[in-house]
Amino acid sequence: MINLGISSVHHIAIICSDYAISKKFYTEKLGLTIVREVYREARDSYKLDLALGEQYIIELFSFPNPPTRPSRPEACGLRHLAFQVKNIEETVRKLAAVNTDSEPIRIDEFTGKKFTFIADPDDLPIEFYEI
Repeated sequence: MINLGISSVHHIAIICSDYAISKKFYTEKLGLTIVREVYREARDSYKLDLALGEQYIIELFSFPNPPTRPSRPEACGLRHLAFQVKNIEETVRKLAAVNTDSEPIRIDEFTGKKFTFIADPDDLPIEFYEI
């Protein structure tokens, strides 16, 4: 086996169709904090760096007229973003309090752990997985 020296995931990049709506979703509904926000004039694009606690986790990009990404039926490529939570029922209640619907809670058939999904403003699946 090759050892590339990979120690962890650095960040996840997401391209959104409506920057203001997605910024509000990720900061106000999911509670991520803004590390840095930059407008890149040459690209007519925003880049928003977001953290979960102290960990840099997401780069949210806006570009003029990005193509839509098929989400259903499932397409090849990266499928979803998943967050660990301690109590899935509490997470679902808090999501509902900010008007964010979740799928019914399911049980992972291999681990016995509970999980659910929501969708971001561009229909990107976001999973919450109970640890």
